[in-house]
Amino acid sequence: MWKNIYRPGAKAGHFLYALALSGIGYGLYRGIQDNYLAEVFRISRFERGLVEFCREVPGLLVILILAGMYRFSESRIFKIGSAVMLAGLLGLFSGAAGPWLSAKVQMILFMVIYSAGEHIVMPVKSTIPLELARQGQGGASLGLSGALSHLGHITGYAMVTVLFFIFARTGFGGTPRFKAVFAAAAVLTGAAAAVALGMGETKGKKPRRRFYFHRKFSKYYMLEIFYGARKQIFLTFAPYVLILHYGADTSIISLLMGICALCGFAVSPFLGKLIDRAGYKAVMVGDTLLLVLVCLFYGFAHRIFPPAAAYTVVCVNYVLDSIISLASMASNVYVKDLAESQEELTATVSTGISVNHLISILIALSGGWLWEKTGIEVLFSLSALLGIVNSLYAATIKVKGGKRHENSDPRRLCP
Repeated sequence: MWKNIYRPGAKAGHFLYALALSGIGYGLYRGIQDNYLAEVFRISRFERGLVEFCREVPGLLVILILAGMYRFSESRIFKIGSAVMLAGLLGLFSGAAGPWLSAKVQMILFMVIYSAGEHIVMPVKSTIPLELARQGQGGASLGLSGALSHLGHITGYAMVTVLFFIFARTGFGGTPRFKAVFAAAAVLTGAAAAVALGMGETKGKKPRRRFYFHRKFSKYYMLEIFYGARKQIFLTFAPYVLILHYGADTSIISLLMGICALCGFAVSPFLGKLIDRAGYKAVMVGDTLLLVLVCLFYGFAHRIFPPAAAYTVVCVNYVLDSIISLASMASNVYVKDLAESQEELTATVSTGISVNHLISILIALSGGWLWEKTGIEVLFSLSALLGIVNSLYAATIKVKGGKRHENSDPRRLCP
């Protein structure tokens, strides 16, 4: 499979192994995050939005963070981001920011540090696979790297489910349960950082632009705004609905996240190939066909079904949304089709992430208030509306050459 997807001598192994290990660490961390906030710190619905606002600030600032690394290759940025993620996990495990900060502020601080590393890595996780791929295999490369990340997530979520089942049986409770998982996540993320050190330098040698906006990417920026808004509602509030409204414990949340990751592992390679064959526009337009029903059922299930049935419906819709969100990789292939070089590609994706998070932090801040004041019905109806707008706007994309898709024009192949 690797021979068919990657260029000869690309040495993609270290990158893929690091993705898998960091994916396990992320699965452990994400599998307990929401219950950690709810059970240990008693974070309310409105406070959950405030925590997410702080956690997403590094995403908004990623364009500035990467501007300071404009002379670094993608592989070096990946290594630095992995190290920053490790620092955040070590802080969550030890809580050693200093006695002058409250426990809640320390927790938020270290979550922000972890998020900073996550967002530093985010753009290069999309561009490194494209740079390593053979001509015409960009979507397949993204699909394979995405599948490995999801495989790591599956493993991490499964570990959380098993560990908390054992904790419940043995009477090991309270905060130490969460600390133990943070420690395991730190060990695996540290291993990923160590493996990443063996990566070769990616081809991009020219310094990237510190800040980069170009008119030809304007539709990509708008799509990132729509996607960031609707994504943030599910990312921030969907697990909290299950915890506060339906009483889901850590094992259930991590099990659902594991199922989402398993679906991602199975669907990502297929979706990558679909993007290469059908084109990114068709995928970007079609990914919201189910989104409206998913959002409406998530927000109104408790009014339509009996409590037990509503719980099941919401769990199923949580998984369906995670599958729909996989189509976001099509926008990266769209950028690759327009970009003239690897440097322009990375700079544009980085800018897109910051644009995405500009609306994300506003949604995180206002979403908790909206839920508090109006209920989950209005919150998820807004998500459905944003999905419709996203799909309609994607339909306005003009693909040069009709059926032409990523990498079909060798003159646009990034070096």
